Amino acid sequence: MTKHTLYVCKSCAFSLTQLDYLGERGGKYLFDRVSDLAEDWLLKSDFAVEELVCLSACKRPCAIALTGANKTSLMFGDLSPIDSAEAILQLCDQYYASTDGIIPRNERPEILQKSILARIPPSPS
Repeated sequence: MTKHTLYVCKSCAFSLTQLDYLGERGGKYLFDRVSDLAEDWLLKSDFAVEELVCLSACKRPCAIALTGANKTSLMFGDLSPIDSAEAILQLCDQYYASTDGIIPRNERPEILQKSILARIPPSPS
């Protein structure tokens, strides 16, 4: 099946009031947590998890983005680096199963229902 990608901004602050925690950025902490959980994930071979230097959502840390061929790309912010990893992988499961990349707000994990920053249409074929 088509390859999908989850991008995690590794430069995001831990929160709006705290840049680092124990010497580590919130985004890097979140990326490491998601990567650890993804080791046993059923979609591991179909969904890449990658870190990016910046998603330009600095006022809404932590930020992630999901992409897939011929699907709307989604970007989310306001994600706790400590509590979000499991919900992010649940969202990835839903994104993978969708035909167009759109996951209705009320069907997303609760912490991702109010944190969408962008829906970017797929490139024309």
